Amino acid sequence: MTRPDTAAVRPGEELPLDTLREVLRGKVEGDLERLEVTQFPGGFSNLTYLLRLGEREYVLRRAPLGPVAKGAHDMAREFHLLEKIHPVLDVAPEPLLLVEDPDLLGSPFYLMERRRGLVVRTQMPAEYRDLPDAPRQMSEAVADTLAQLHAVDIDAAGLRAIGKPEGFNARQVGGWAGRWRRARELLADSGDLPPPAELRDELVIAWLEAHTPEESAHTLVHNDLKLDNLMLDPADPSRVVALLDWEMTTVGDPLVDLGLTLTYWTMPEQPGRGANEIGASFPGFLSREGFIARYAQSSARHVTSDSVTWYEVLGHFKLAVIVLQIFARYRLGQTQDPRFAPLAGQAEWLIREAWRRISADSTGDEGAVSPADE
Repeated sequence: MTRPDTAAVRPGEELPLDTLREVLRGKVEGDLERLEVTQFPGGFSNLTYLLRLGEREYVLRRAPLGPVAKGAHDMAREFHLLEKIHPVLDVAPEPLLLVEDPDLLGSPFYLMERRRGLVVRTQMPAEYRDLPDAPRQMSEAVADTLAQLHAVDIDAAGLRAIGKPEGFNARQVGGWAGRWRRARELLADSGDLPPPAELRDELVIAWLEAHTPEESAHTLVHNDLKLDNLMLDPADPSRVVALLDWEMTTVGDPLVDLGLTLTYWTMPEQPGRGANEIGASFPGFLSREGFIARYAQSSARHVTSDSVTWYEVLGHFKLAVIVLQIFARYRLGQTQDPRFAPLAGQAEWLIREAWRRISADSTGDEGAVSPADE
């Protein structure tokens, strides 16, 4: 038996059931009078709920509570994106209904199909504990899904227009640097982060700017592809049932995706703690080098450990920005979710890890930033 993958709705994040029934009436199948709502507990961004209407189930996605940045958490964009991706990538769930009126639930929302499987976070599921190859199979499944996503023909699927692939890498650095500085400014008097001279965040930005590569290719980029955004077959850890959380998907350099995935790929010998401590939690996972090699094989792209350093540093920096933005919302009282309280420490660790990668890779080439520059 698989354990429940939803929980009671967090206080303050409840949905108005009477309003929801009226909105859905005549638009979905199932018994609306038996409507039950639970919440998927993972994720720090958009809110995701399970709707049970008797024998029918749907997944509802909406933006987080509180003010959101312009252009962020765009439910219509995510819905229409899945409309195009679902027919060409079977791990993408089918979107079913978009409701754009923000006054009904406090935010636009959409419904998509419910898929069943295991989401692996910090513990090995009981279903896999007697399978000695499960860690290897799971890590290969992540690499293979990344390769499958990047193999989608963006022109045939009508997806090229969802992003601006030319100059993508340079815009990534500029955009995320601006978001980091704005979040830092919001927290300027809080003491939650060390000053820049100690944390070296501005040096990380300078290094990324000085070493920005040309795009290696133009493909679909998920922007948050990691183990716990995959749903796996309970009977087969190598089979991906669904890829989740499409909110940041765009078109750009596929190695940006690889770099962010590697940000989560903390191995036991790595100092500190990673974003998910995947390797440390599950001995037997592919090493960083093994994961890169598997992706290179599955994608038929020429990728080496050395060639992805810039992308890994960018991945650490992007994730630091995301968690600091979430922490700022928490610090300013825009959300009460207690899971957000330690995120300033997570952002600090990610910046320090980015600098460690830079320092380890520094070869004294022109434009390089070295520890002596601090």
